[in-house]
Amino acid sequence: MTRREAREQAFALVFEMVFNNMPVAELVENATECREIEIDDYAVEAARAVQLHRDEIDKVIETNSTKWKLNRLPKVTLSVLRLAIGELDYMEDVPTGAIINEAVELAKKYGGEDDASYVNGVLGGYVRGKDHP
Repeated sequence: MTRREAREQAFALVFEMVFNNMPVAELVENATECREIEIDDYAVEAARAVQLHRDEIDKVIETNSTKWKLNRLPKVTLSVLRLAIGELDYMEDVPTGAIINEAVELAKKYGGEDDASYVNGVLGGYVRGKDHP
């Protein structure tokens, strides 16, 4: 499985967490048993990072989101941002550019018309702020 495919699985898990307050292990078990889907280890690790650090991730989104409050963001956009920030802050050896690019691609594929540019802006601002404290 490619990293892109694994990231898409992670996005699906993070999106499902918006609606179901279940541990990642249970979401993975349901996907495996009910839908006969094999979940990649990277997807599980990324989704767990989001689940474990959701409050911190949400604070990053709120701080870097100038257009929307967290509770007003579309669920797809929120999930994409959570996954990307989770990868940026809690995963090792993942290139920043790849994370942002994949987040934008996920927003294009699953989000609304303006979601990709919004995701790019939020993540770009966050990364620039981290590089220049």
